[in-house]
Amino acid sequence: MVDTLWLALGGLMLYWLLVTVAQQRGWLPEQVRAQGPITTIHTQYGKVLLDRLSRPKRFWRAWGNFGVGMSLVVIVGVFVSVIYSGIVAVSNPQPTAINEPQNVLVIPGVNDFLPLAVAPEIIFGLLVGLVVHEGGHGLFCRVGDIDIQSMGLALLAIIPIGAFVEPEEKSRLEADRGTQTRMFAAGVTNNIALSILGFVLLFGPVVGSIAVAPGAPVGDIVDGSPAANAGIDRGDRITAINNQSVANESDLDQTLTEIEAQQVSVTVEDSNGSETTTQVERELFLTHTAPGVVDANMTTGENGTPPHIQTVNGSQVSTRAEFYETIETNPVTTVTTDNGSFELIAGASVGRINDDSPLADDVPDGASVVITEVDGERIVTPTDLQRSLSDTSPGESVTVTAYVNDTERQYNTTLTDGPEDHGYLGVSLHRGTGGIVVDDFGVFGYPAEQFLGMLGGGTGFSIRGFLSQSISVLFLPLAGAVGLTSYNFAGFVDPITNFYTISGPFGFLGEGVFLLANLLFWTGWININLGFFNCVPAYPLDGGHILRTSTEAIVSRLPIKNGRIITRTITTFVGLSMGAGLILMVFGPQLFN
Repeated sequence: MVDTLWLALGGLMLYWLLVTVAQQRGWLPEQVRAQGPITTIHTQYGKVLLDRLSRPKRFWRAWGNFGVGMSLVVIVGVFVSVIYSGIVAVSNPQPTAINEPQNVLVIPGVNDFLPLAVAPEIIFGLLVGLVVHEGGHGLFCRVGDIDIQSMGLALLAIIPIGAFVEPEEKSRLEADRGTQTRMFAAGVTNNIALSILGFVLLFGPVVGSIAVAPGAPVGDIVDGSPAANAGIDRGDRITAINNQSVANESDLDQTLTEIEAQQVSVTVEDSNGSETTTQVERELFLTHTAPGVVDANMTTGENGTPPHIQTVNGSQVSTRAEFYETIETNPVTTVTTDNGSFELIAGASVGRINDDSPLADDVPDGASVVITEVDGERIVTPTDLQRSLSDTSPGESVTVTAYVNDTERQYNTTLTDGPEDHGYLGVSLHRGTGGIVVDDFGVFGYPAEQFLGMLGGGTGFSIRGFLSQSISVLFLPLAGAVGLTSYNFAGFVDPITNFYTISGPFGFLGEGVFLLANLLFWTGWININLGFFNCVPAYPLDGGHILRTSTEAIVSRLPIKNGRIITRTITTFVGLSMGAGLILMVFGPQLFN
């Protein structure tokens, strides 16, 4: 079967050929122009409407002046951010999914963070953003008495991709700098204003109509795990274990830890609303290992599935409860998997000792450290260490027992002040015990409650809260990549909608609330990014024009000659710097790593 992408590219090339032939033979109407696969439709309609809208000119000039000030702040911020990111990309190149070249393109399905499932909402937000952006330019042309040559739509083949306003060039050049600057800033101002309006609606009544459904949301399943073998799937909600209700992910984890039986009865509600009960035969397996704890060839089982744990110190174990009960008596344990055996120091594995840690002077740099006791109290997991320290105070002396490079050591340590009220040891810890994480079930929880909270669910409105939520929303599509959560957020799409229920002011819309939320989310996200992008101080973007007119205004007031040369030098330097910074941001980590 021919790939859909190749069919689309073939259709685009055929369209390009036909339009080129039609243009050469004069078959296209005067209003239609083509350049490659891009077709523009020019019209004079809408000028009367813009003339009417522009009549309260004093109001629009005040709005335009506000937009110029905001745009200048954003331009400076964008310039500093891009240059700093470019320097970091060279000095400390760390390739990530964010700076992969395909993720620069705002194309659903190509960009890893813009899934095809929400392509209609993304395209809607982009089209609305382009219309209000170009509409702002057109409106401020008329406010400043700049003639408009034409307006219209831009299409990729037959697909609308934007709108445009084409000022009459001579009329624009005759306008004063202030008029031109307000006109160039108008598009950015409208995009940011539209984002604010969309986020106000989203954070308020729309998200207020969405609540987290009861149960543990399943974000993913470990291949070959007991849950996968039992037919539990992504998008399911686990609502009960052995007929005991489960409220959320932490409740599920605690319930499974407390149950010692190898077989458990699991009640699941799928994305279709069907509830089923299945039996899960628990089996212990490795889900994560810190570097250096287990040989690389032992971290993957058959067919890429995680290795299963057979015995610990010769005793057969099937559940986490049995595993932790076995390792608690002896820090040094032998773990046997279906890939072989390895020795484990069971304790709180230290990933990094901070410079302000009281252990910093005692432990050699780069040593592997596993804390097994504090004042004689057995430490198995990071939770045990946190609980032990919670009863201490800064300045208190404690005895820390740790295995340093596999050799047991004791340190009489004086705890210091830290971010919490209790004593501070100043170490960053790996998950699990001894640097390994084990599981006997095999599901990864989806942070449904966390995402809803970032969108304002369950909180009242405040300016500070609105700004905080707006910043959070900008990172939600990248949340998993930047470490905010374990998943990226693409909106309320199937099967994620199974993790939420509808109620509140828009409850009468039913499932339509999810569509409305997605439209507002992506419209706000696309528009604020569109506004920031157009503030890049480089031609032919609005930021480049604003930089030029603003620089001219400043230079013209200085007692110097050759003002045009100085203006051109400044704008050229800034533009080239931005271009270099953007190239380094995208390609630097791959080139210099």
